[in-house]
Amino acid sequence: MRPTPVVLVLAAVLSASLPVRGEDASKVQKAPEHKTTQSKSYIEVDPIYTTIVSGDRAAGILMVGAGLDVPDSKLREEVSRSLPVLRDAYVRNLMTFTANVVRTDTQPDVGVIADRLQAVTDRALRKKGAKVLLAQVAIRAKN
Repeated sequence: MRPTPVVLVLAAVLSASLPVRGEDASKVQKAPEHKTTQSKSYIEVDPIYTTIVSGDRAAGILMVGAGLDVPDSKLREEVSRSLPVLRDAYVRNLMTFTANVVRTDTQPDVGVIADRLQAVTDRALRKKGAKVLLAQVAIRAKN
């Protein structure tokens, strides 16, 4: 009994998908890990979103993207451990700022935001040495 053409094609496809040698499978590279920067001193902070209120209604959101530059390795370890506390302090501070200052028709002063986040960082860590770096400040107005 002769194999049918369908069986031959299927066998060819299956054999082509197998590695030629066992060592070829071990040489397959993993996908590279995405890094924001090559700097070892940089710690990324997840974006912070706060609600812009106008007339007792939500008028939009303020998004602040930031990171921390911490050259001192011991302080960097402390910052990494304290990141949830720092992030909570950032959110609370920016909520107050957004409620009192931010409006959807004007861009907020990024210098003021950076200064506020830096003060929160220094106060939370009880020392200086972690520099706040703003990556992005954006407003999205509700239609």
